[in-house]
Amino acid sequence: MKNFINLKDIPISDLRKILTDAKKRKIKRKKLNTLDLDKDKPLKGKLLIQMFEKPSSRTRLSFYLAIKQLGGGTITLKSNEIHLGKGGESLADTAKILSTYGDGFMLRTDSDEKILEFSKNLKIPVINGLSPSSHPTQVLSDVFTVEEIKRKPISKLNITWIGDCNNVLNSLIAASIKFSFKLNIGCPKNYKPKKFVLDWVKKNKSKINFFDDPKKAVKNADVIFSDKVISLNDKVNVKKKKKDFSKFRINKSLINQAKKDVIFLHCLPRGNEVSEDVFLGKHSHVWQQALNRVHVQKSILLYCFGKLR
Repeated sequence: MKNFINLKDIPISDLRKILTDAKKRKIKRKKLNTLDLDKDKPLKGKLLIQMFEKPSSRTRLSFYLAIKQLGGGTITLKSNEIHLGKGGESLADTAKILSTYGDGFMLRTDSDEKILEFSKNLKIPVINGLSPSSHPTQVLSDVFTVEEIKRKPISKLNITWIGDCNNVLNSLIAASIKFSFKLNIGCPKNYKPKKFVLDWVKKNKSKINFFDDPKKAVKNADVIFSDKVISLNDKVNVKKKKKDFSKFRINKSLINQAKKDVIFLHCLPRGNEVSEDVFLGKHSHVWQQALNRVHVQKSILLYCFGKLR
């Protein structure tokens, strides 16, 4: 049994095994329908319990398809429908109940502490479907997408992030260290990652550069990543934040500062941080990126269930 909580805690050899398995499984599914099972059905009889404290489209759908295609099943719980640390039942007791009924637990949460508490008390694997400080399933899938499109290891590419320093970027930073790729980050000076992230970067002597000029950040970029600047339930001065990020909007003018064959990726949902012509243009691969969540998460499930070969 293995958890999948943060990329920085998972050996690069295991991350590579997940990506290799995902590539093989995606190829084998070319002639199969959406709900057709993989021929080996490696998770037949297994139940994945999903719980969402935050809204979700891609994570919810991709994990549903992932466990189904592997031969297993899933049930989705809403935190407000069960005793999640309320009504006299502790998180530890909830974890014991989940361990009794299910074989794996995927949590999308508003609290890093909850994932930690569950990991201490669950007897089944826990997968981080998103937390305030990390989005590991998204970013590992993004690495898969980059290598699929560029047909070379991500370590040989120049990666740029333009936008807010959030949980997705935290995981991208972790990936840059694990996979040894150069990462440029374009953001306003007052919006850099939190201290614990920067301390980890310093400790690992990574190739991360910060720019308050987006044109300098995208110079020679092979890939440009972004995310919504104003997130759901973002407790900030929205008007001020929009103003602070106004020059970091990804448009054709900015794209033209990167390599001619640069690709644009966005974990969705989108906002005003990217122009319509870029988002729907030839450089954008956001729909392929979203679909690849299914393939990579299948291999993450196999990793957690001890079935990855």
